[in-house]
Amino acid sequence: MISLLLCFLVLLAGYAVYGRFVERIFSPDERKTPAVRINDGVDFVPMKTWKAFLIQLLNIAGTGPIFGALMGAVFGPVVLLWIVFGAILGGAVHDYMSGMISARSDGASIAELSGTYLGKGARTFMRIFSVVLLVLCGTVFVTSPAGLLARLTPGALDGTFWAVVILIYYLLATLLPIDKVIGRFYPVFGVLLIVMATAVIGGIAFSGGRFVIPEISLKDLHPEGTPVWPYMFITVACGAVSGFHATQSPMIAKCITSEKEGRVIFYGAMISESVIALIWASAGAAYYGGTALLNQALAGGASNVVYEVSTGVLGAAGGILAVAGVIICPITSGDTAFRSARLILAETFGLQQSKIRDRLIITIPLLACGGLLTWFAVTDASGFQTIWRYFSWSNQTLAMIALWVSAAYLLKHGKGRFSSLVCALPAAFMTAVCVTYILAADEGFRLGRTFSCAAGIVCAAGAFCVYLARLFKRSAE
Repeated sequence: MISLLLCFLVLLAGYAVYGRFVERIFSPDERKTPAVRINDGVDFVPMKTWKAFLIQLLNIAGTGPIFGALMGAVFGPVVLLWIVFGAILGGAVHDYMSGMISARSDGASIAELSGTYLGKGARTFMRIFSVVLLVLCGTVFVTSPAGLLARLTPGALDGTFWAVVILIYYLLATLLPIDKVIGRFYPVFGVLLIVMATAVIGGIAFSGGRFVIPEISLKDLHPEGTPVWPYMFITVACGAVSGFHATQSPMIAKCITSEKEGRVIFYGAMISESVIALIWASAGAAYYGGTALLNQALAGGASNVVYEVSTGVLGAAGGILAVAGVIICPITSGDTAFRSARLILAETFGLQQSKIRDRLIITIPLLACGGLLTWFAVTDASGFQTIWRYFSWSNQTLAMIALWVSAAYLLKHGKGRFSSLVCALPAAFMTAVCVTYILAADEGFRLGRTFSCAAGIVCAAGAFCVYLARLFKRSAE
């Protein structure tokens, strides 16, 4: 328990100290934001700071910091270190820069920003890559709540039925102005996510010794011998570093009314998500009493683990919270995934989104693709796991690219000669993670651990050398 409390304190200190340092590098000012200058009543809509914060938290979190943290806890308490330092030095920087650079660029998506700062080739690649990731994300967050709803309702209402219901909701949430559905209900659901995590950790802390949270250890405790590097860094995305957030921050960047709100909304939401991830990683380890039993429980699905932990710690009240959480939270990430995909495609094809017709032209094909993938996931026993693995790697690869985009932005506009290092260092780290994983993993090239690790380090070093060349060239100008 002492380790967990220290982790909370380090996160708070990171927000107060490092978050302010990153903010000074970016230098927010009093210029009018896109929400004020454009305000189209659909996507560019001014929001109060507290509401924008809660929507951002729910958009980036959902069940990500719950499911990912539980799966990451199988590696042992070392996962707490990744969540804490990954968030402070990488994830929160990633989210803040993605949101603030977008706000400085009329709410541009990460795909458009990639083109601006990394070149036309990067723009084309990112348009395709980010939309594919968002459709995968939307699909992932259809299947898990649909499956749970099917278990809680009569047999005629199977997973396919509930998947269709959720996709119909996605259609409405993607098409309607952001303040009509998302702006009204998401703050409430954001509070639910926080209450759920707080109740669980409170129940464990005051269990009278029934549940014991393990202290931090650097040992790899994965019962199947899966190495920490790079697998843990891919498994735990939301809560540490997540590229999905680079697609969500620009959506809220269209709604902030002052650049000076950015640290609270973007950096603060990421730190809050990390608190939730810490809680669930600790709760999983404490409830099952070890990584072997937790791993066995996860074989039955992360949703079932959430339900078991919640009811085991809090009883019937925990069951209600768990059901609400694992149904509502993923849905509220899936709908904003499709909404973000709509906005990226609208930028790509130059379609103004003030008219419902233009929104429908993009939304219907998107949801059709999501529907086909969902059908695959709910009708094939291994479909969900397959989609999740590719989503996880794609997610971290997008984070890597977004961090390099942010480093390139700071090279040009940052305050201080070496200010861009706050993005370049975590970008290089994520480059090593992503390259190593795709070369070594079963769903990748299966080239062997030694070769994959060496190749990952070489690629990261090469990317960093290119960055340093640009840095010194810029300094000499």
